[in-house]
Amino acid sequence: MATLHTQIVELGERSYPVVVGSGLLAGNFNLADYVSGTDCMIVSNETVAPLYLQALTSNLSGKSVKTVILPDGEAHKTIDSAMLVIDALVAAGANRDTTLIALGGGVVGDITGFAAATYMRGVSLIQVATTLLAQVDSSVGGKTGVNHPGGKNLIGAFHQPKLVLIDTETLNTLPDRELRAGLAEAVKHGAIAASDYFLWMEQNVEALLAKDGDALAQVIIRSCQIKAAVVAEDEREHGARALLNFGHTFAHAIENSLGYGEWLHGEAVAAGMVMAAELSELDEAQQQRLIALLEALGLPVRPPPVGAARLRKAMNLDKKIMAKRLRFILLESIGSAYIADDVPDALLSRVLAYGEP
Repeated sequence: MATLHTQIVELGERSYPVVVGSGLLAGNFNLADYVSGTDCMIVSNETVAPLYLQALTSNLSGKSVKTVILPDGEAHKTIDSAMLVIDALVAAGANRDTTLIALGGGVVGDITGFAAATYMRGVSLIQVATTLLAQVDSSVGGKTGVNHPGGKNLIGAFHQPKLVLIDTETLNTLPDRELRAGLAEAVKHGAIAASDYFLWMEQNVEALLAKDGDALAQVIIRSCQIKAAVVAEDEREHGARALLNFGHTFAHAIENSLGYGEWLHGEAVAAGMVMAAELSELDEAQQQRLIALLEALGLPVRPPPVGAARLRKAMNLDKKIMAKRLRFILLESIGSAYIADDVPDALLSRVLAYGEP
């Protein structure tokens, strides 16, 4: 993709651009313009840093740059990892003019964002997303946080970035499993808000799995458009933004039940979407379309055999519980979602039974 695409997340004075393009870390974008002070700290992990840290640093000419390298993986999305970042900020004497830059996928982005939200009650944040899941979903919208043994993302804050930078060339080094996991979130966007986008993905499975640059750029741009519109309408998830949680109530329970990191987040979301579809008013043909697309993308469509009781226990700590009732995001049809807090327990028990050994 030769040209830049910029999507603005409209939040008044806190609006920010999501910039998508090729070769942005190779010098096709002046990142230093978005670092207001002289000091910045890049947070990355052991996998991504050897690939892209030097290129990112070269885009920060004239700035004082420090780095923190975290261990890789969802298992390290903890308060201890966030404290490593905060400890580094304290050791560096960082003040409120410091900018934190997250270089990596969703885990790095969430940890860095949480540190940015809490250090001195908030410092500037830039997201440089290097995985497809982060590019289509987690880097946009300002959700930050870390996991607790009792539940996914139970510790966190809303903290919007100043910029989201997406260099599509980083996907060239992304493992196939992580690519597929990222595509699960794109399927989610089509399922809840855009039937034409869902159809396009059905028609372009081979190109997406082959890492065709134009196809992946289209996925990133379209998903960012959908997410930006939802976040602009409902930044703190009081209403419409909850629709972005389609499949996530089950997915978070799967991740917690297995142990964080056993399944990738997108893999759990894929199985969770199918389970949510089973609770929905969706007709059989449309349910099968969802299952067929996920299977074509190489994603799981059933939970792991952890048992219904374990899944239910994990769901009871879900952040989406309101008035002690679980809220589910369900589908009226592909492209149209709604919030339900009145799912019959017998139906829920039947779907949770998919997790029986």
